[in-house]
Amino acid sequence: MKICILDNDTLDGELARRYTSFGAMFVQLFNSVGAQWTYDIFSTQRGEYPASFDAYDAVLLTGSASDAFSDEAWVVELRRRVTQLLAERKKMVGVCFGHQLIGLCMGGPVGRAPQGWGKGRMAYDWHRQDLPNCQDRQQIALYVSHQDQVLALPPGASLVASSDFCPVAAFTVDDYVFCVQAHPEFDTFFSQYLLDEHRERLGEAEYAAKSKGLLAGHEGGDVARLVVAFLENSPRSAG
Repeated sequence: MKICILDNDTLDGELARRYTSFGAMFVQLFNSVGAQWTYDIFSTQRGEYPASFDAYDAVLLTGSASDAFSDEAWVVELRRRVTQLLAERKKMVGVCFGHQLIGLCMGGPVGRAPQGWGKGRMAYDWHRQDLPNCQDRQQIALYVSHQDQVLALPPGASLVASSDFCPVAAFTVDDYVFCVQAHPEFDTFFSQYLLDEHRERLGEAEYAAKSKGLLAGHEGGDVARLVVAFLENSPRSAG
């Protein structure tokens, strides 16, 4: 399969040295679970897009520090393009900001999480045992970093995972869209780095608890394997 990655943010400093980009993190994630895919990465913030999406089997939208509902010119353009891809039933994967933006383009409400920032490791109830490799799954734990979220399930979507903190933590649309609020591409170092940046906002007690929680690990690899099977086992969409 040939995957178009729309990278919606940039890394700098230590994170850029370690990980290069969010797009590169997804390439590493899917390679780590055996995906035999090729990838092209485009920076949407710099206005980069393929001349045509027709050459790609699927499109992945990364996270971003920006709001999916922002009036920033690059976000407005991204929403326009995603709305068209949805109309074409192009296979897509959305993560965090990408999850929110796809939900918004489908008519779902997106805004600030009423409980505040989601940080560290979170566990979610799993509702879709029919998805690949999920027959016995009841919960999943993943690393997160978000202040926005999808506030209600978009029209036409099916709920995949939820929690009290994030009622729409993952959803699908038929066999061509998979979206998740959490970050399967994060590792412990990356998540701890983000916690360190928010240490003062969190306060020492919450910071210590969330840092300790990261040591339990996460199941990002399971999500990656699910995405591989989801995309490979469904018919290629028109586009």
